[in-house]
Amino acid sequence: MSAQPVKFAYWVPNVSGGLVTSRIEQRTDWGYEYNRELAVLAEHNGFEYALSQVRYMASYGAEYQHESTGFSLALLLATQRLKVIAAVHPGLWHPGVLAKFGATADHLSNGRFAVNVVSGWFKGEFTALGEPWLEHDERYRRSEEFIRALRAIWTEDHAELAGDFYRLRDFSLKPKPLNTPERPHPEIFQGGNSTAARAMAGRVSDWYFSNGRDFDGVVEQLADVRASAARAGRTPPKFGLNAFLIARDTEAEARETLREIVARADTEAVEGFGAAVRQAGPSTADGKGMWQDSTFEDLVQYNDGFRTGLIGTPEQIAERIVAYKRLGVDLFLLGFLHYHEEVEYFGRRVLPLVRELEAGPPAAPVADSVPAHA
Repeated sequence: MSAQPVKFAYWVPNVSGGLVTSRIEQRTDWGYEYNRELAVLAEHNGFEYALSQVRYMASYGAEYQHESTGFSLALLLATQRLKVIAAVHPGLWHPGVLAKFGATADHLSNGRFAVNVVSGWFKGEFTALGEPWLEHDERYRRSEEFIRALRAIWTEDHAELAGDFYRLRDFSLKPKPLNTPERPHPEIFQGGNSTAARAMAGRVSDWYFSNGRDFDGVVEQLADVRASAARAGRTPPKFGLNAFLIARDTEAEARETLREIVARADTEAVEGFGAAVRQAGPSTADGKGMWQDSTFEDLVQYNDGFRTGLIGTPEQIAERIVAYKRLGVDLFLLGFLHYHEEVEYFGRRVLPLVRELEAGPPAAPVADSVPAHA
């Protein structure tokens, strides 16, 4: 188990509809004032990171959304310690343009800007904008070039790249982002569950984000990412895991909340999302990818967040978090039903238990049982 305390991030609700596609009440809001207050609350309740989502067109319960990079900068300027990760799509951004924005954001925030490179899952956004939609593994090849270009621009005085998707010719960026003891440039995250995503993470990324997974799924993905890093002669990227957290005073309350979320799911929106992403797994070279085996219930939380099983009492959740940490999870990316109340509850009731368990002797293994959806 890593000697470093496990870290926590939260999904920024800068997209309307909340983090579950359900008609259950969600006391959250996609607007700036709500999110500014949330960011300050989060950094005072143990969160080190926040991830701003990126959607470009109205769809699937996300009719309204704020652009991720601009929104991330606003949250950085409203906080003191929180690191904010802006999600971006290669194909819709040029790495040189993003590098320029990132350098400025990094200076304005004293080194707290980060980026999450999203290889693209929503074909409709690309075609609606008149941009080509690449085959699955080609999207990851483009993302890998994007990251290589971004890192070169941020760290080299005369960046050169002769790629299939991007070309740099004696490109110099000044000022560069801050070079701090923590990192030489803004941290580069990436998502994806496919073989191509895992291989790319091992070769070029600082962090790898996984959709929600049980213990066995995490072990499998970690092994693949670490093997890719070893082949590339790199230190493996750190591992982040998505989870939708339902912490209640009793397990029965938590299970009932999950049951109600799924029972009141917006069926049309969930099925629409499922149709949009159904090609993701089968389109990969080996038929393995995001949402390949996701059920309707899984897709109600659109990043499989229920699968991680952080549902129960504070004690149950803390034990499960530390069990994941022992497997190699470095960070949890959390979503909530009622953000302000539940972020505060997490900081007050769950986080102290996590820190206590991290400091204590190894505990017995936690059974990998996830509460039933209904």
